[in-house]
Amino acid sequence: MLTLALPTAPLAAEAQQQAAKVYRIGYLAGGSSTSSLNTTEAFRQGLRELGWVEGQNIVIDYRSAEGRYDRLPDLAAELVRLKVDVIVASPSPPAAAAKNATGTIPIVMIGAGADPVEQGLIASLARPGGNVTGLSYSVGQEIFGKQLALLKEAVPKIRRVAVLWNPAAPPLARAIEEVKVAARSLGLQLQFLEARSPNEFDGAFAAMAREHAGALLVLTDAMFSVHRGRLADLAAKSRLPATYTNRLPVEAGGLMSYGPSFSDLWRRAAGYVDKILKGAKPGDLPVEQPTKFELVINLKTAKALGLTIPPSLLGRADQIIE
Repeated sequence: MLTLALPTAPLAAEAQQQAAKVYRIGYLAGGSSTSSLNTTEAFRQGLRELGWVEGQNIVIDYRSAEGRYDRLPDLAAELVRLKVDVIVASPSPPAAAAKNATGTIPIVMIGAGADPVEQGLIASLARPGGNVTGLSYSVGQEIFGKQLALLKEAVPKIRRVAVLWNPAAPPLARAIEEVKVAARSLGLQLQFLEARSPNEFDGAFAAMAREHAGALLVLTDAMFSVHRGRLADLAAKSRLPATYTNRLPVEAGGLMSYGPSFSDLWRRAAGYVDKILKGAKPGDLPVEQPTKFELVINLKTAKALGLTIPPSLLGRADQIIE
């Protein structure tokens, strides 16, 4: 009996030591702490399902840039100084800031731009290399054309669409090209407008009015998400049906959105953290793409705009806000 018990003693001690360790997770967001409540809760839920509970075996240090990308380097440096065991970063600018701040702490990116390889975040989807892995925003650039096509389906009579984007956001050149390709196939004219800060919103909407835009496509980023309520109000005052690349602005009053399910992405990100805390190297974990997409339509906004959304489109919606 003694010979059987002796080998298990070190194992029991090691297990006890591992159980006593509290890991520190750094969470770096480009948007605001309030705008990401649903996603962070999905992330925490994913961790709980894997046995990681805040206050017991993990601590999460949250840092939010509130849509101001210039704050990201300092926030990333703060997390590095805290000696976190892993950094979770969303979307691409926070992931890039984290990568610039450390080459050793593992980084799990969530919702990174459509091509994280092109952005220099990883070497390849299958073998990221380095200290970055995680989940991308889409399966390819065609998602942006699909957003425009759905807007045309919702408002068949539109001829001119304004496209609002933030040039300070992740590189969107290929996304914009995809939107142009879709516009040609749909017979639409495009008006591209830039907004680097909320101070430029009024000027952008004034330009839309001058050019008689019939609808609006917003290439949503963290800054736009922080100010999504104001964007929705401006679109309503301008009588512009607006579509977005995620559901948050639609919940704030926008007309519709099409994109990956954020709750699904954030829950899946917990799996990466789990593997890394258990010893996996981020460079060996393939970057995953979204598998669940959602179409969200705000019928209350449609009615306020005097729009009748085609039943065929409503039937494909994953959620209808009334």
